[in-house]
Amino acid sequence: MENTITLKQHLIAEQRAGQAIDAHLIDLLDDVGSACKEIHDATSHGALYDVLGSADVENVQGEVQKKLDVMSNEMFIRRTEASGNLAGMASEEEDDVYSIPSEHPRGPYLMYFDPLDGSSNIDVNITVGSIFSIVKCPEGVTDPKLKDYLIPGTEQVCAGFTLYGPSTLMILTTGNGVVGFTLDPGTGEFKLTHENITIPDDTSEFAVNMSNQRFWEAPVQKYVQECMDGVTGERDKNFNMRWVASMVGEVFRILTRGGIFLYPFDTKDAAKPGKLRLMYEANPMSFIVEQAGGVSSTGRGRIMEVTPDAIHQRVPVILGSKNEVNRLISYHK
Repeated sequence: MENTITLKQHLIAEQRAGQAIDAHLIDLLDDVGSACKEIHDATSHGALYDVLGSADVENVQGEVQKKLDVMSNEMFIRRTEASGNLAGMASEEEDDVYSIPSEHPRGPYLMYFDPLDGSSNIDVNITVGSIFSIVKCPEGVTDPKLKDYLIPGTEQVCAGFTLYGPSTLMILTTGNGVVGFTLDPGTGEFKLTHENITIPDDTSEFAVNMSNQRFWEAPVQKYVQECMDGVTGERDKNFNMRWVASMVGEVFRILTRGGIFLYPFDTKDAAKPGKLRLMYEANPMSFIVEQAGGVSSTGRGRIMEVTPDAIHQRVPVILGSKNEVNRLISYHK
């Protein structure tokens, strides 16, 4: 293990190979890695650190925050705000965009992040994670306002997520494929362990919250019923269903062995066209999935081509193995 490439060494090698990675991005990702190590430490100690349970406050989404939601958000901000790499950032847990304090230098990037995805799993010790997305700050802007953050996912220069599971993993793309790093507890370094991650084109696994079935549109009803019918239906093969209520866990499984993840449009709440947030969840995961050879869609169009009109905007999400996602897209058409 002593010879394994670290996260920073990998990024420097990519930069030297001519990839669009500058020193600011390398430093920023190093800071993100430091935040994720802190969150790993807190999640791994659980009740020993008194980090379980509710914080008894609601975020802008109207969701009751867990203690670790609040702590993880503070860790991300504290680790990234002072290094001169960011012009600003936006968090799923903050009402408004976060301005870099005046005492710190400003940098060329904006970052969006979900500090603790799947936090409903914290108290039952099931996998959670952090998701992040990085874009260039608009040219000439040094004090970005809300409108400067409303950028489609096609403008992302980097996206990643960290999975706090049996081992802590960071999955990353800078637009040149997808790689994975495992946190080495002995050295405290993220080390390259997964090169050139690709998603199989075909799959026999689907992930969806079946309790919402009665609210789905006809195309999704048709697709899921085909999967449920197995060899006795028109697909003539059996499918397995998976659901862990943690997007990071669902997507990593798809990156590892294929699958399709659905959080589609439904009529459960007419005010919410989707469950997942475009800027903090759907865009970064779509960038990763596409870079790994998969497809990501709302059912009606490519997620990364959605032009956002709000920082906390929600969208339907269908992503994973190419042939299955394209099949469901065809049903929408």
